[in-house]
Amino acid sequence: MSKNKEQDEMSKELLRWLEEDDPFGLNEDIKTILFKCRDCREVDDVPDFVVHEFQIDKKKNEELKIECPYCGGTMLISKESPK
Repeated sequence: MSKNKEQDEMSKELLRWLEEDDPFGLNEDIKTILFKCRDCREVDDVPDFVVHEFQIDKKKNEELKIECPYCGGTMLISKESPK
């Protein structure tokens, strides 16, 4: 078997494995939390695992604030229902 044909077979096998097993969780739904900017009023869905990382450093009863990707202002968890 030529080297190119062998590589093609290996690539096909790898693609079949990735499609069947989803080893990296690429097909899983990502849960998000809706944030709204105090300044520009834009909203942004932030993955919940990112929000949990930010919560590690905050003090008890302190409101979580993140930087707005649109204007650089302060985003807070929105009271609106998610999309």
